[in-house]
Amino acid sequence: MSMRDLLDAQRTAFMAELPVSLDTRRDRLKRAIAMVADNADRLCDALSEDFGHRSREQSMITDIAASVGPLKHALKHLARWAKPQRKPVLFPLGLLGGRGHIEYQPKGVVGIIAPWNFPVQLVVSPLAGVFAAGNRAMVKTSEYTPVTSALMADLAGGYFDATELAFVSGGPEAGKAFAELPFDHLLFTGATGIAKHILHAAADNLVPVTLELGGKSPVVVSRSADIAQTTERVALGKMLNAGQICLAPDYMLVPEEKEAEVVDGLVAAASRMYPTLLSNPDYTAVINDRHYERLTGWIEDARAKGAEVIAVNPANEDMASSNARKLPLHIIRNPTDDMTVMQEEIFGPILPVRRYGKLEDAIGEVNRRDRPLALYYFGKDEGEKRQVLDRTISGGATINDVIFHVSQEELPFGGIGPSGMGAYHGEIGFRTFSHAKSVYSQPKLDVAGLAGLKPPYGKKTRAAIARQMK
Repeated sequence: MSMRDLLDAQRTAFMAELPVSLDTRRDRLKRAIAMVADNADRLCDALSEDFGHRSREQSMITDIAASVGPLKHALKHLARWAKPQRKPVLFPLGLLGGRGHIEYQPKGVVGIIAPWNFPVQLVVSPLAGVFAAGNRAMVKTSEYTPVTSALMADLAGGYFDATELAFVSGGPEAGKAFAELPFDHLLFTGATGIAKHILHAAADNLVPVTLELGGKSPVVVSRSADIAQTTERVALGKMLNAGQICLAPDYMLVPEEKEAEVVDGLVAAASRMYPTLLSNPDYTAVINDRHYERLTGWIEDARAKGAEVIAVNPANEDMASSNARKLPLHIIRNPTDDMTVMQEEIFGPILPVRRYGKLEDAIGEVNRRDRPLALYYFGKDEGEKRQVLDRTISGGATINDVIFHVSQEELPFGGIGPSGMGAYHGEIGFRTFSHAKSVYSQPKLDVAGLAGLKPPYGKKTRAAIARQMK
């Protein structure tokens, strides 16, 4: 079946089913939970095969539990989310018996284009909002994770009819054709550059789009910060999934007199968590040779342009002679704007550390770049924290840690500008994938006549206009 035929079949089934009952929605959420939970081991094996090596515990945390959690959350709160919302109507219609409310209807068929870095979670987590809202879904998986993609498609067939949930695979041409389909909503998670093509493709069919992108998410370290705690949390977030996370801390801004302490803290923390790398089951590999060569090339670019590069390799392992694609944390000291690591989203275990004199300088550094997906502030100074939050614009923020805001289901997750468009998760996700239909009920009274809205216009009409303009 072609992608277009699949879309038509889903939409036909959707229209025939309307209205989509809450019990049907709950059933789909439960089946999605079972699809992931029943097959957790197989999914972890597939993820590790695609990456070359991926920590099983990490996969359980970031892809399995992080998929089941949003589905369970939606299951628990669905009835409240779906309840019609009564709204006040204009005077004097309310007094005369007019009533207004909002009903949340499913949109229809939602397209999901998922990336390779969390190829289970970034498919299943959106399904929480998609299914809760009463929709059906088509998913385009990444060609960079073919084993996981094939397994997901196979598993879906055992839990869902193809008119409820279907998977599409393939490379860039398949992705282009998928983005050009006339979905009722399209969610894309991936690179900013590709997002521009997605928007162009969706525009031809006026498809509403949610874009979850990335960017250079900064860490602002205050003079009031606990440096040991800060560096451990940043190192943990940066090395999770080998830095292949859209929310990974991309660069650090630290007080000039604390830079050496921060670097020492990062080295110590990374060494404690990963005393070895090559045979360490906890440390994930870079996804493929192309990305590994990109990252090592950027490191060499920084070194050639004058940066001090510190590779955190506690066991002094011979990384160069290994084909494992395990890349140590590389701390870049004295990075300059002409280095690629300060121009592009890194998406790997490379961490530039820049110094600042005054907090205003750090804020200025953030604001002269594209608006990031996330911002992280470490410190105990409430005034400084407020200043950073108020004077910078980012998709989201975590205070005194990194990444954690994404795991809070009732906080909307999304970017702004080059880091994204729209948001989902929790109730916001339900709203994103629903159509808010306004319904006004007119009383039996001749409201138009009473209000002077009927021709021939006269004194009553002018009085009504005066009331509105007052």
